[in-house]
Amino acid sequence: MREILDTAEQSMKKSVSAVRKEFDSLRAGRATPALLDKITVDYYGVPTPINQLATISVPEPRLLLIQPWDKGSINDIEKAIQKSDLGITPANDGNVIRLTIPQLTQERRQELVKVIKKRAEEGRVAIRNIRRDANDQLKTQQKEGNITEDELRRYQDEVQKLTDKYIKEIDQLLDAKEKEIMEI
Repeated sequence: MREILDTAEQSMKKSVSAVRKEFDSLRAGRATPALLDKITVDYYGVPTPINQLATISVPEPRLLLIQPWDKGSINDIEKAIQKSDLGITPANDGNVIRLTIPQLTQERRQELVKVIKKRAEEGRVAIRNIRRDANDQLKTQQKEGNITEDELRRYQDEVQKLTDKYIKEIDQLLDAKEKEIMEI
C-alpha cells in the first residue's frame, strides 16, 4: 500500500512542478530567462532551444541579453523570437540580441491573472485525479482482502493529506505569481 501512496505523491509533485514551469514561462513585466524556454530555433535543420545556443543574461530588470555562441545563428534566433507569441521585438546588433520587456498594461495584467488561475485550476484538477486513482487502487486492495477497512480509511486519510498539501503548494504559487503580475 505504501507504493500506492508513494506513486500518488510523486505524481502530485510532478503536477506542482508542471504548474511552476508554466508560471515561470509567463511574462510578468519582468525579464527572466524562463520566458524563452518554449522558443526553439531551427539550427541546421534541428529545432533547438535558445538556451542551448546562447548565453541568456538579465543585466537589468526589464532587459534580456542573448549572446549566441555561434554568431551565425544570431539571425535564426532573432526570427524564432519574432515568430513566437512573446510579442517582443528583438534588437540585434550583430553580436547580441536585446529583448526589452515592456511595461504591462492593467488590462494585460488582468488577462495574465486569468491565465494563471486557469493553469492553477488545471493543476488542482490533476492532483484531485491522482487522489481519485489512488483511492480506487486502495479500494481494490480492500476488496481483494489485502487490507482491512480500517487500513483503507487510514490510507485514504494519508492520500487526502497529500492532496491538501500539494493543492496548498499550487495556491501559494498562484498567490506569488498573481502578486508579481499585479505589482506596478
